[in-house]
Amino acid sequence: MIRVFLPLLGYALASIEYFLLPNVRENAFPERYFIVLTAGIVAYSAFALFSFLRKDKGLRLFNRLSYRAPIFCAVYVFLALFDVLTLKTGRLTYPFIPWFNDIINSAVADWPMLLKSTLFSLRLLLVSYVVGALAGVATGVVAGYSKSVRYWIEPVLNVLGPIPPATWIPLSMILAKTLFSGSVFIIALGVWYNVSLSTLIGVMNVKKEHLDSARILGASELQIVFRVVIPSSLPSIFQGLSSGMTSACITLIIAEMIGVEAGLGWYIEWAKAWAMFNRMYVAIITICVLFNLVNFTLKKCKKHFLRWENGN
Repeated sequence: MIRVFLPLLGYALASIEYFLLPNVRENAFPERYFIVLTAGIVAYSAFALFSFLRKDKGLRLFNRLSYRAPIFCAVYVFLALFDVLTLKTGRLTYPFIPWFNDIINSAVADWPMLLKSTLFSLRLLLVSYVVGALAGVATGVVAGYSKSVRYWIEPVLNVLGPIPPATWIPLSMILAKTLFSGSVFIIALGVWYNVSLSTLIGVMNVKKEHLDSARILGASELQIVFRVVIPSSLPSIFQGLSSGMTSACITLIIAEMIGVEAGLGWYIEWAKAWAMFNRMYVAIITICVLFNLVNFTLKKCKKHFLRWENGN
């Protein structure tokens, strides 16, 4: 029970350090950092109160919150220590490592370009991921279900597997009609490989008894694929979708840094070229938040479609 209040202590430490210790550098709009600190602890307190008052699942939520409380406290302690090393003492060299309020001010000042870059990266990520995932599932199902197709697909997967998708960036930028289409190709290629391989393994592991039972009941080959093979392979398919998303996120940033004229990767290179390191860190934090949200959404989809595994 006591550990639930640890984030409050961390928040108090970060706030006291921020306002009482003197600054060695000029800190514009100091209230913005405090608003961010307070917003975090308010959200935490609201969730704690909600879990405590809820009758049906409250205990489980409260226990989960209590388990995570030391981590939330550690975040505030880290923020306090980082602020001491940057804004309060200058031990970490500015502008290469700015303090958090300086990063927040940069985000506020440049939010239109940051938002545009975020939307561009999100569009590129989703388009590439959907194309690669659909192609991967189709390839894996057909190759896993048909030995003749698998004969030709397996060598291709074995050849492309050890090659990082980013290796194809120079070639794709030359052959593609637009930089966007070239980026879609290399990102989708990595997704395709991961999803194809996992789907292929999942389809090959479908029990022969299930297929024979479906044929005895009069199911057509198409019905067997969509009602037996694909549902039975869903755990493997989602495993490939998860690894494919990781590959897509990594390749996305590399592609934007090298050959795309927009996006968060491009924003990082642009900010670094102009020695605006505070804006560079804004883009890095945005990438972390964006990719974690995308992966969180994918996990929720996996939990929904595979709820039968836990008997839900």
